[in-house]
Amino acid sequence: MELFAARNVTKQYSNHIALNDVTVSIPEHSIYGLLGPNGAGKTTLIRIINQIMAPDSGELLFNGRKLKSSDIQHIGYMPEERGLYKKMKVGEQAIYMGRLKGLSRADTLKRVKYWFEKFEIYDWLDKKVEELSKGMQQKVQFIITVLHEPMLLIFDEPFSGFDPINTNLLKNEVINLKKRGATIIFSTHNMGSVEELCDHITLIDNAKSIISGAVHEIRQKFKPGIYEIHFEGAPQKLDSFLSSDYEIMDMKETGGGCMARIKMHKASANNELLKILMPHYHITSFTELLPGMNDIFIDLVNEKKGEKDEK
Repeated sequence: MELFAARNVTKQYSNHIALNDVTVSIPEHSIYGLLGPNGAGKTTLIRIINQIMAPDSGELLFNGRKLKSSDIQHIGYMPEERGLYKKMKVGEQAIYMGRLKGLSRADTLKRVKYWFEKFEIYDWLDKKVEELSKGMQQKVQFIITVLHEPMLLIFDEPFSGFDPINTNLLKNEVINLKKRGATIIFSTHNMGSVEELCDHITLIDNAKSIISGAVHEIRQKFKPGIYEIHFEGAPQKLDSFLSSDYEIMDMKETGGGCMARIKMHKASANNELLKILMPHYHITSFTELLPGMNDIFIDLVNEKKGEKDEK
């Protein structure tokens, strides 16, 4: 079941089209990657979801019905440009934001204590935001975003500027929030984080959605038909066993054996390749290599750029 959907959304600023008939469908209890190069339209879509602006056309659905103004209480948004009041004390700000989202003072205090102790920054409650490091400020921003336990969370480049330890801390918390029932929109340029965290993605480029789907299905769709094979035997004879339907991309000796990467030039079951090799070698591993989301991202964006240049 989808928690949020944007259907055929279009938004134009003066002579610039920011979104052109974009559709996304975000399943509940999932982490959904919203990807695209700078200026693609991601931020505009996020602002529309947060009702900071309205689309020119299209339909927005939340929890099975049309999105309405009161739904903002069920959304948490952590923007890339952090929005903390620098002269305000950290604790006062967290309580203020919790109350704005409809929490009672007692519930707000309880949740503030829980999160600040969890992130080991409880001693900073009486400090002004401007006294905190950038990493500390980001932790506070994260806490304020999740404090009211919204149904939908939107994180825009949440790991920007974090060291590896704190990045891992936030990743674990994002996963825990999903496990506890939250639905998460995750906007990032870090394709490693996409593969690690996201269940589904939409890639937007030049205001249009160019691909959507489950991460594992997209990686399968763009697989190049290359297999990495580890085996025992004489590697120099390998090419004599293979027809022109196969190409040896790489081959080298490893400790105790050999490794070869072989590309299939025509569609066939991978067991056909195994049948060719097994009479001559002892196969110790046989793995199909799938492309990373970073490679898919670059290839699709460059492909669309090439199509645009040709016009």
